[in-house]
Amino acid sequence: MKNTPLILSIIALVAALVLGILQLTGGNGKAGNTAAEGTEAVAEKGAVVYFNLDRVLNEYDMANDLSSVVETKVQSIQQEINRRGNSLQKKGNDFQEKLDKGLITRSVAEVQYQKLQEEQNSFNNYAAQKQQEMAEEQQVMMNQIGDAIKKFIDKFNEEKQYALIISTQGDVLPSPVVAGDASLDITDAIIAGLNEEYVRNKAKENNQ
Repeated sequence: MKNTPLILSIIALVAALVLGILQLTGGNGKAGNTAAEGTEAVAEKGAVVYFNLDRVLNEYDMANDLSSVVETKVQSIQQEINRRGNSLQKKGNDFQEKLDKGLITRSVAEVQYQKLQEEQNSFNNYAAQKQQEMAEEQQVMMNQIGDAIKKFIDKFNEEKQYALIISTQGDVLPSPVVAGDASLDITDAIIAGLNEEYVRNKAKENNQ
């Protein structure tokens, strides 16, 4: 069937999106400027400090929980897209086989082909809609995580009163902080505080 590659490309695109979401919190963000494990930040008031956002996203319990929820939704959507795509492809293959063997008349073939075209258009619209839904789910998740981190850091810095808190990312060459004094790395403190707050908030929700 002429449009079969289009169906396969849509399925492949959805699979790529799933892989992207699966990888969201799976990596170990170990930047070269990170303090040694267990080292507590001792930066003084007014200091310029930094934290490794990759590590925060990887070790923040809320980020992992939300990622698992979104991953489950995306996998369910992908399975349905694959099921519909495979069904449509089978119909297309069956139609082509009958056509090649001369098992149907020209008029019947035209009717069946038109029906297949309509089904393919419907599938394309469905797949595009579901891709949009998955993208929105991922964006909402990232917004929720980002909002929680920002609010925590604002509250965290009310006590610490650092002059500047920089977020750094990357493995090979971390940016924007390529290298820095380990005492200025507050990653461990950020992760610990975020997870403590998340546990408290979950406990409050469960008690309501």
